[in-house]
Amino acid sequence: MPRNLSVELTDDQRRDLHALLARRDLTAYTRQRAECIRFLDRGRSVAEIADLLECHPVTVRAAVHRFADGGVEGLPDAPRPGRPAKLLGPEDRSVLAELLDVSAEAGITWTASALCEWLRAERGVEISADWLSELLHRDGFRWKRTRDSVRHKADPVLQQAARARLEDLRTYGWRRTRARAT
Repeated sequence: MPRNLSVELTDDQRRDLHALLARRDLTAYTRQRAECIRFLDRGRSVAEIADLLECHPVTVRAAVHRFADGGVEGLPDAPRPGRPAKLLGPEDRSVLAELLDVSAEAGITWTASALCEWLRAERGVEISADWLSELLHRDGFRWKRTRDSVRHKADPVLQQAARARLEDLRTYGWRRTRARAT
C-alpha cells in the first residue's frame, strides 16, 4: 500500500500559494498543481484530491514532488522549448489595421497569406498566415468568404443583347415549340 503524502505549509508558503492561485494568468496545469498542494495542506488524501480534481493520483504525487524540489515557485509550468511565438508589435498592428480599413473602403480584399507577404515586404515581419489570422481575430477583425461570381459587374444592356442573339441562334427553343403549338 502506498504511503500517505502530506504537506505542511508555513504561513509564508500558504500566503504565496494563495497569491499564486489568485492570479488570472495561470495555466490549467499550474492551477491544478497548486490546488493539489492546498488540499494536501488541509489534510486530504491523494485519492480524495485526485477524485476532487478529476485527475490521476500520479498527477497529485508529481505536484508534491515539484513542490518539494522548488517550493511554491516550482509549481508553475517550465518554459517551453523552441522559438517563442511571434507577436506583432503595437506599431505593426496599427499599420496593419489602417491598411485593412483603407482596403475595405476601396473594396480590396486580402487573404491572410497576402497580408503575410505584405508584412514581410513592407515591415520586415515574418509571421505565419494561421497565426496572423488568429491575431486579427483577437483584434476584432472579421471577414467573410468572397464570392466567386462577377455577375454584379456585368453590364445589363450587353447581357440583354447576348440573350437576344442566343435566342435567334436557338433552333429548337421552347419558345418556338410553344409558339407553334398555339
